[in-house]
Amino acid sequence: MSKTTSEDDQKNPLIDTLVSKATHIYMLMMQKIRQLLKSSPKVNVIRLSGAIMTRKGGLNDQALSSAIERAFLKGKPKAVALSINSPGGSPVQSSLIAARIQRLSAEKNIPVYAFVEDVAASGGYWLACAADKIYVDQCSIVGSIGVISAGFGFEGLIEKHGITRRVYTSGTSKSQLDPFKAENPEDIEKLKSLQEEIHISFIEHVKTNRGERLSQEIELFDGSFWTGNKSIELGLADAKGHLIPTMKEIFGEDTCFSVFGLKKPIFGRLGSQLALGVASEFEENHLWARYGL
Repeated sequence: MSKTTSEDDQKNPLIDTLVSKATHIYMLMMQKIRQLLKSSPKVNVIRLSGAIMTRKGGLNDQALSSAIERAFLKGKPKAVALSINSPGGSPVQSSLIAARIQRLSAEKNIPVYAFVEDVAASGGYWLACAADKIYVDQCSIVGSIGVISAGFGFEGLIEKHGITRRVYTSGTSKSQLDPFKAENPEDIEKLKSLQEEIHISFIEHVKTNRGERLSQEIELFDGSFWTGNKSIELGLADAKGHLIPTMKEIFGEDTCFSVFGLKKPIFGRLGSQLALGVASEFEENHLWARYGL
């Protein structure tokens, strides 16, 4: 009897140790599981950098549709941030991209924040107005709410070199704004009428999205552009701020980010794509040059 009791006494410390270790391991495992289940806040970033154009490599609705959709759907984000650096371009593509962003924001109940880098001008500012709030750097260029059309006139050049050009149309307006013909006042009037319609749509988009934040003290819709600091005073932007620190300030230091944007081709431009690429680059450089960039 005393022998059995002695053996039990010797076993108890070992059992206690094993139970203690098992309990410790269990608690560590449960802590890890809780950490895994408690996910960090997530902000998905849509990169909108470059000129807005239908050509390959430009920002356009078709090229960006997949990235925009994934940004609103992947990982249940707390917000979507637009990283914008664009001198503008096509008003139609600007409208399509902005409308897609706003539609998904409303459908998924996800707020959108825009962050301007060097430029959000013309169509670039159209995109920024798709956001609930617009943040800028103090030196950003913002605005240029207007419409522009530019080209060249070559009629003197071909005449000088004795070149005869033959054009046949089945409509009297089919050859409007032909760069190899002298300007026609009726063609110019028609172009200005189209520009005015587009300009009105642009103004309505800005007013609808910026509302009472817009300053009434100066003309904002004559194509002028301003620095980030001034744009805040005028109500074109809300505050100074850079993307990552601002999002962490709003959603917490453990906020994580995923970036979505245009897919770049693996191979460079070849053959017929080379000429198209050069034309696109020339057009884009012209847009950037308007803002000294």
